[in-house]
Amino acid sequence: MKIDEEIQGKFEDDYHRVVVNLSYTYGWLNNLLRYQFERYNLTSQQFNILRILRGQYPKPATVNLLKERMLDKMSDASRIVDRLVQKGLVSRCINNKDRRAVDIRISEDGLEVLKKMDIEFKTRDIIQAHLTEQEAEQLSDLLDKLRGAEAPCTKGDCCEGAD
Repeated sequence: MKIDEEIQGKFEDDYHRVVVNLSYTYGWLNNLLRYQFERYNLTSQQFNILRILRGQYPKPATVNLLKERMLDKMSDASRIVDRLVQKGLVSRCINNKDRRAVDIRISEDGLEVLKKMDIEFKTRDIIQAHLTEQEAEQLSDLLDKLRGAEAPCTKGDCCEGAD
């Protein structure tokens, strides 16, 4: 269903439509994924951290590395790690080289949870039902292009002198 019909709204122009459509689609996708995460008592942010740690495995990660790589940059990585430690999915230990730093590693239980999730669902199945591989590539390229654009002037003074 088209976004116009879905929200039964009017748009100023196609740029307004794309912003609303991206926001709406983000919520739609989040709701689909949330069901999978809840089955394992995880949030999307916790899942994201587990995936980052699995990519690092067997090397440890720091909270700063997790923050850099997380999809949701507004998340509190330290608190998310605390919850994963409580669940036994990750461990913390003092870095031997820098006693101020803390190493975070995914546990065997964390690896096992991700292994089960990998078998049970593939995120591509959600997209594959609606887009061809070529369309998915095109959409991803367009989203990359959108994020790569310079931020618009927000204070009014950054564009002074522009003709």
